[in-house]
Amino acid sequence: MEPLVSVCIPAYNNAAYIKETIDSVLKQTYFHLELIICDDCSKDDTVKVVENIGDDRIKLYQNEKNLGMSGNWNRCLSKCSGEFIKLICADDVLAPDCLEKEVRALQENPTAVLAESDTKLFDLNGKPKGFYKRYKTSGLTDGKEIARAGLFVKNYFGAPLANTFRRDILKKAGGFDPWYTYILDYDFWVKLACMGDVYIIHEPLNYFRVRNDSNTGEVMTGDKSKDYVNEHIHLLKKYQKELSLSKSEMRKSVRIRKFRNFAAGVYLKLFVRK
Repeated sequence: MEPLVSVCIPAYNNAAYIKETIDSVLKQTYFHLELIICDDCSKDDTVKVVENIGDDRIKLYQNEKNLGMSGNWNRCLSKCSGEFIKLICADDVLAPDCLEKEVRALQENPTAVLAESDTKLFDLNGKPKGFYKRYKTSGLTDGKEIARAGLFVKNYFGAPLANTFRRDILKKAGGFDPWYTYILDYDFWVKLACMGDVYIIHEPLNYFRVRNDSNTGEVMTGDKSKDYVNEHIHLLKKYQKELSLSKSEMRKSVRIRKFRNFAAGVYLKLFVRK
């Protein structure tokens, strides 16, 4: 019997896209999975869309009150019973063989706490918008190396859907830190990566929907960039000792973060439609 994989979809007002996301999970070549969906008091037809999909692997939970992003993401994790876990936002998509390849990588490499793959970007209309690649190496790489390098280039871990991780490492790491509003997933991947190796698969096994009305998009194109930078500074301080960061390196990382915010904001305004 293949080990059980828990796929989590934290949902909030995703009626327009969640069926496509769910279909991409249920059509995986890796069949032995449970699909945990936690709806955070959606005001649209998200719950109705999910209820109309007939598959015994779906487990739908409806929050009694709105928990916010970190609260809902952590509730999803608390409902998992699989050996491996993947969290995917309710408007993104997985390639059919995504779980099969990432789970196999974790099975064959016991020191790996994460397995991750490259990402294809697309907009609300399904139009391709480029690629987001993981760290330059392939296969097993020390997690701290990736986490540290990303502070001076980009977040190599990417969005949640790019990563599959072990449930037993979750018990050691805890869930998503509610202190963060925007980069709680980045903090989570850094925390996990500091605990072992990361297995990198340079294939586009997931599809991320780029939108300028998303949580991060509104920051990049709006007036909340300072909040995002402050969270980055908090992250640097949190992992300063773990990643051996000097004060000058931390200042450099902040400058790079500010520039990347500006560049991302320009890209979203010019090339991505709501």
